Amino acid sequence: MTTQQSGRARREPVYSLAVGFGRFVFGGVLRLKPVVSGIDKIPASGSAVLAITHFGYADFALVEWVTWLHNRRHVRFLAMKGAFDKPVVGWLLRAMRHISVDKAAGSAAYELAVDALRRGELLGVFPEAGVSASFTVRELKTGSARMAAEAGAPIIPIVVWGGQLLRTKNHRPRLREAYKAPLRIAVGEPLTVTTNDDPVQATEELRERMQALLDEAQASYPLSGSGQWWQPKHLGGTAPTPGEAAVVEAERQQRKAAARNR
Repeated sequence: MTTQQSGRARREPVYSLAVGFGRFVFGGVLRLKPVVSGIDKIPASGSAVLAITHFGYADFALVEWVTWLHNRRHVRFLAMKGAFDKPVVGWLLRAMRHISVDKAAGSAAYELAVDALRRGELLGVFPEAGVSASFTVRELKTGSARMAAEAGAPIIPIVVWGGQLLRTKNHRPRLREAYKAPLRIAVGEPLTVTTNDDPVQATEELRERMQALLDEAQASYPLSGSGQWWQPKHLGGTAPTPGEAAVVEAERQQRKAAARNR
């Protein structure tokens, strides 16, 4: 059973400092222009799995930003172990009680995530397990559905569109693109998953909901994506197709593995 507690139940000075810095950068320096829909679906107390699209490296911070502005709650994100291994970044992540994911020992992160949900936390998850260079919703991992079912928490699909203009894979960030960039952040209806449900089917339903939210966000985006690197190819942009992006990513992973084995 989930413990119904608020994310504001305890003072967290490091997290508060990080949120303040984010507000300064996003709202003050970059002057981003977010349009947020469905934010009331993120509960003021109690647990939920926030399943977020991953098109840019700042997507986690943008979701935390709008969540904090809405109900002052903190989100605990699952992040790769490599980030935790970095001296300053790792200290910050641990201080903010985010959860390290080691691909070689994923069960430990899974248990920590379920425990966080049972404590009534908001858990931020990128179920695509990496940045999507095609700017479409890729096949999702089943972890979100399995964690939500085990902890008795809803899954809330969230789409962030426009965050890729800040910083993303295979593109050097440019201030003129990020400055006053419009954002579309859409929060969908919660999805309930039980231990009796098939996690594969639940995950496919989640993917369909996320893609539908993305379609709406892209259709309402005020900038023309025709010929733009940040627009999916099927919408007239120059981003790689999902298949092309998968080939490039596989080659990148092979190069990384070869470098580690030298």
